[in-house]
Amino acid sequence: MALLLIGRGATVTVCNSRTPDLGAITRQADILVVATGKAALVTGSMVKPGAAVIDVGINRLPSGKIAGDVAFDEAKEIAGWITPVPGGVGPMTVAMLVENTVSAAAARTLS
Repeated sequence: MALLLIGRGATVTVCNSRTPDLGAITRQADILVVATGKAALVTGSMVKPGAAVIDVGINRLPSGKIAGDVAFDEAKEIAGWITPVPGGVGPMTVAMLVENTVSAAAARTLS
């Protein structure tokens, strides 16, 4: 995702779950893509007001419930736009996989 955004002229900062003062960095992001593998790592206080938050993470909690890497209920009050987990980027991933599979099959048939 970082390379795709850079390719479109975006300034990208890449962090991880061990980045010191992560919230100070995430609060600067107009687009925040979160994929850490840690449930609710990014809280509402770490989101810039009006930011687009794309939660790519999927975690199974001890209760069996699925949760993202963003504390959704907190972040949705701050973000201008946010993807839910489950049901956010997952369906888009499946749609793109199907599209790419069909394109590859068509290309193979033509050659």
